[in-house]
Amino acid sequence: MPDLTRMTDDRIAELHGIYSQSLFGDVLPFWIQHAIDHEHGGFITSLDRDGSVIDTDKSVWQQGRFTWLLGELYNQVAPNPLWLDVAKQGAQFIDRHCFDAEDGRMWFHVTREGKPIRKRRYAFSESFASIAYGELAQATGEDAYAEKAAAMFRQFVEHNLEPKNTEPKFTDTRPTMGLGFPMITIVTAQQLRETIALPDADQWIDRSIDSIVKNFVKPDIQCVMETVSPAGEIINHFDGRTLNPGHAIEGAWFIMHEGLHRDDSQLIEMGCNMLDWMWQRGWDQQHGGLMYFVDVYGKPVQEYWHDMKFWWPHNEAVIATLMAYLATGDDKYAQMHAQVHDWSYQHFPDTEHGEWYGYLHRDGTVSSPLKGNHWKGPFHLPRMLLVCLQTLEKIQAKRAG
Repeated sequence: MPDLTRMTDDRIAELHGIYSQSLFGDVLPFWIQHAIDHEHGGFITSLDRDGSVIDTDKSVWQQGRFTWLLGELYNQVAPNPLWLDVAKQGAQFIDRHCFDAEDGRMWFHVTREGKPIRKRRYAFSESFASIAYGELAQATGEDAYAEKAAAMFRQFVEHNLEPKNTEPKFTDTRPTMGLGFPMITIVTAQQLRETIALPDADQWIDRSIDSIVKNFVKPDIQCVMETVSPAGEIINHFDGRTLNPGHAIEGAWFIMHEGLHRDDSQLIEMGCNMLDWMWQRGWDQQHGGLMYFVDVYGKPVQEYWHDMKFWWPHNEAVIATLMAYLATGDDKYAQMHAQVHDWSYQHFPDTEHGEWYGYLHRDGTVSSPLKGNHWKGPFHLPRMLLVCLQTLEKIQAKRAG
């Protein structure tokens, strides 16, 4: 039996083979075969277990995310013309159908033909479009894509800071702020720094990390909050006490990535602390895997799906533990990586039809056989596989001196 408590050269080679086969032999072919809408453009991601379409409506998030993925693969892995062609047609669908002409904001949900159905109060559609345009700018050298990428980033941050023409979801009785905005600002700015050399990327990253550390990270109770008051205080009600360990672990690797980029030991330590604390709170000691929601004080959680196992928190934990090992060389992270990797690969993959199930019961049995919807698509899993391949190569390079 291999020693999973250490990241040996054999283990690195084994993982590299698994992730490469998963990405290029399974996950990417699944989405390229089933998601591309050859009639109307863009991508249909509401797919049954075998890839058959169960709903033709289109998530605007997934239009941007799949376009980004294909552009990232083209720029980082190989200049495959198919990937670039499909990414361009994804961007064309976004351009033609995903913007509200009245205010310039993006829709969240459109029909197959691109007729608008819904717009959300937040502007994450803009953040995903931004990184998609950024990859196409890098791949093609076309200034128009770079201009769109920068404009969408501005729209994303400006709308989140000062929403316009948007009815608030709650009254101002108990104001809150969430972890999502600073987290997504970090990773979006990181992507645009790489693809279009966004001039103020570092400033936005600094601002967002400062917000997370000041308001959401609670060293005294070893926790990362999901929702806090505008002053960073814990709100002792259901919503305020509810933690999402996978989301905080995702934020942890964004910060670790920045620490590695800058060779900043303090950022690396912060990211590792966030991972350690939320792993401790989220890992299911009875059945394995990461709980979706837990209460900061150990009280019952209001959401009835709190103990389900979703695909994407496990994707983020696989990345975070491997990145923490790269950053520190600590064998504890090799063991944590093996733990979440092995649990994930034992329960999520569909060995018959490919890709991963998205939603499991607490014990790891399948809750729903669908492979995609407006939330699950070609993003978290393929991003995990790609980032892990890159991280393993960095570990190998580091060992080679």
